[in-house]
Amino acid sequence: MAAVLPGWLALAHAGLSPSLGQHPGTPRPAIAHGPVGGRSFEAHPTAGGDGTVVWWLVDDTDHRLAREALHMEKERTAFLTRASNLLLSSLNLERCMDVTAQMAAEHLADAALVIAPSHGHSLPVVTCVRGGAPSTSRLTVDPAQVPGLAEALQGFPPVPSRWIDPAAAPAWLVPEEFGTVGSIVITPLPGHGVPAGALVLLRRSGHEAFTESEEVFARLFAARAGAAMSAARLYTEQASITEILMRELLPPTLHQISGVDYAGGYRPSKDHERVGGDFYDVHPSAVEGEPSLVVLGDVCGKGLQAAVMTGKIRNTMHALLPMAGDHQRMLGLLNTSLLNTENARFATMVLASAVRAGSSVDLRLTSAGHPAPLILRSDGLVEEAPTRGTLVGVLPTLVTQSADVTLASGDTCLLYTDGISEARGGPMGDTMFGEERLRRALAECAGLPAEAVVERVQMLTSQWVGDGKHDDMAVVVIAAPRTHHLTAVNGHTRGRFTA
Repeated sequence: MAAVLPGWLALAHAGLSPSLGQHPGTPRPAIAHGPVGGRSFEAHPTAGGDGTVVWWLVDDTDHRLAREALHMEKERTAFLTRASNLLLSSLNLERCMDVTAQMAAEHLADAALVIAPSHGHSLPVVTCVRGGAPSTSRLTVDPAQVPGLAEALQGFPPVPSRWIDPAAAPAWLVPEEFGTVGSIVITPLPGHGVPAGALVLLRRSGHEAFTESEEVFARLFAARAGAAMSAARLYTEQASITEILMRELLPPTLHQISGVDYAGGYRPSKDHERVGGDFYDVHPSAVEGEPSLVVLGDVCGKGLQAAVMTGKIRNTMHALLPMAGDHQRMLGLLNTSLLNTENARFATMVLASAVRAGSSVDLRLTSAGHPAPLILRSDGLVEEAPTRGTLVGVLPTLVTQSADVTLASGDTCLLYTDGISEARGGPMGDTMFGEERLRRALAECAGLPAEAVVERVQMLTSQWVGDGKHDDMAVVVIAAPRTHHLTAVNGHTRGRFTA
């Protein structure tokens, strides 16, 4: 029988039970499978009445191929889904390149290289061998040494694998201790309008070369990887641009200038934002003995659009610094500028010119539609500066009234936006903080340095609003120098004021 039947069928026949078909409860024998002449067959046994067995064969080649193809497609779909989830879970470009190289090496080839477009005179390359970890390097090499690589980096269609001679692969393309390369696939990593790079797959000599189907699947994987890398690169570029612009929009850190103490604090309307419609600046005088200019303002609206307008206003005020001694003229020119700007927002502002005069500080305060500054005397008395004016960017003519105030030693001037006084909160959550409550809080700050006054006002208003919604909040404190100083015990305590 072994000389006539295929080996798999002879073994199946030999394994049949002698009682086949003789007892009603005999289990049905397993169907045998095997090849005959390059085709695939199922063999089913049937018992004859005389103790013989008849085998009838069914050609299932097409069904088997279909099942194998379906199984492969399910595996590939699952792989692409897993790859997409991993790639899209991060907006870090280096992480995307590492994931791309590692997944390609584990599932598509023996080794994989992810090559990004040239950065200066070098190519960022991530290399991974199956079973290993990805490694990053920057190589000063010519991609034209590898057929199809330079074109792939530019986003052109891939060169068929059969056109690439593995023996011509340069040393930098082959990982250390990889061995002889038997087959290479190079495919672009398409991005959003700009190529994201190229994917290189390597298979060792002695292994089956890449098939056309595998090359097509590699391109499907590369499309997903390229989209993720492109998104990560765009995010990184946008984040860098945003960070640069944000630094220009953020309020400055204040300190002592020409013998006058300054401190400021800002809290945007939303905790996840860094800028908004409130702003402040201190411009030191370029001439010794001349006043420094303090600008605090509140642009209508909140968020990024308001922040953009604050940037325009701050730049305009900076350009108008040569006339800082004339508040009315500065605000008038700014008013004209805002009226001539498309989609302009109106703003409220207060200017303060401060100059040291012995142990005191002379102030000129000008409000333009803004809450009047509060003056805190060293004995706890709180006064409102007699200054007022119209909004900036609303009427053709701006009208303001300035006030001259002298800060004696230990006196403080508080500039604030209405986000402080109109902050709603309290026990019921809808009561405004109010100017009277602000005055009482400020009176308790008598004798404190400028930074402590800012921290106290910010702390009380934050406690008042709690988790509720609020507008942008900004405060600036101008303080006259004190005649007393801080002492410390053993040089380690925070110290106390002594006369």
